[in-house]
Amino acid sequence: MKIAKVESFFVKPRWHFLKITTDDGLVGWGEPIVEGRARTVAMAVKELEPVLIGQNPLENERLWTEFYRGTFYRGGPVLVSAISGIDQALWDIKGKYFGVPAYVLLGGPTRKRARTYAHLHGRTLDELVENAKQAVEKGFTLFKTGPTDGPVRPLDTLEFMDKAIEKIGRLREALPRHVDLAVDFHGRFTPAMSIRLLRELEQFRLYFVEEPVQCENVDALVTVARSTCIPIATGERLFTRWGFREVLEKQAAVIVQPDLCHAGGITEVRKIAALAEMYYAQVAPHNPLGPISLAAGLQVAGSIPNYLCQEQSSLGEGYLKNPFVIRDGHLDLPEGPGLGVEVDEDYIREMAYPGDWDSPRLYNDDGSFTEW
Repeated sequence: MKIAKVESFFVKPRWHFLKITTDDGLVGWGEPIVEGRARTVAMAVKELEPVLIGQNPLENERLWTEFYRGTFYRGGPVLVSAISGIDQALWDIKGKYFGVPAYVLLGGPTRKRARTYAHLHGRTLDELVENAKQAVEKGFTLFKTGPTDGPVRPLDTLEFMDKAIEKIGRLREALPRHVDLAVDFHGRFTPAMSIRLLRELEQFRLYFVEEPVQCENVDALVTVARSTCIPIATGERLFTRWGFREVLEKQAAVIVQPDLCHAGGITEVRKIAALAEMYYAQVAPHNPLGPISLAAGLQVAGSIPNYLCQEQSSLGEGYLKNPFVIRDGHLDLPEGPGLGVEVDEDYIREMAYPGDWDSPRLYNDDGSFTEW
């Protein structure tokens, strides 16, 4: 069996799907992307295509190593995201070849179902609370939201603090006690500002706070983590086990959030999870993207002992012939072979777009640029 064809699809709202076909007709799907740079990653996949064509898709460990070490420069979001999508597709093919879910080949299942969370948004506080109540009725028991939807100054005002505290307080009060709430700082905060707000939010017993500061300076993250009793999560902007090493060694976070589309795919995230296990850290795969990424994350959930929860923004309605179904805050592990999903190609062709989605730009009131 050899890899015969590699195809890319730019899919609304901002996704990039990859289809790999073998010479005997097996098909694997992956989702390689950097948000706002889908076309760049698609070109990186194209550049790896000569290495892929004619290869045995079952040799995914060897291929991963060759992709990563095959050029002078290693790592980075573009290269590793390209590798990630290819790796997902190869595991999809491997599972289909052997007739089992990928997690079975990885030593699982380690559980029967995976806790999953939803995002909460609203133009007003009342709308946010109402959206939360509706999501609870749909079966979710874990949510994530941000303390603010706009820019954050290096040291912001009391008014800003009051609004953030009111938002999280109103939301926590409206949710039942069996429902957990996490807050995403999105790397917008300086360490000083993060510490100030974290102390105010401790009263709400949050499930975790994500990216209280940017990830480039791990010591700054350590300082923030030591200042609070709220569990700290990070990792969506880190790539490969080497990117997570310092965070875990310095115990800067107790929850790591590798993205299956960025951090190296199923092959590499399993290794990141093993490294995290040594430090008693839990794994909560990052996924604000599409249902193929979700399916890949569930394969990891079903094959590691230290899984915590899975982010999702789409259960695959329309994109998958059999979308995922949330039950009691969980998704059942896929039972189908490979990634366990069947992509509706007619629908994704209908949802085609040029791949030109870009990240929003945020500016402070003095005109200075700030984090999205």
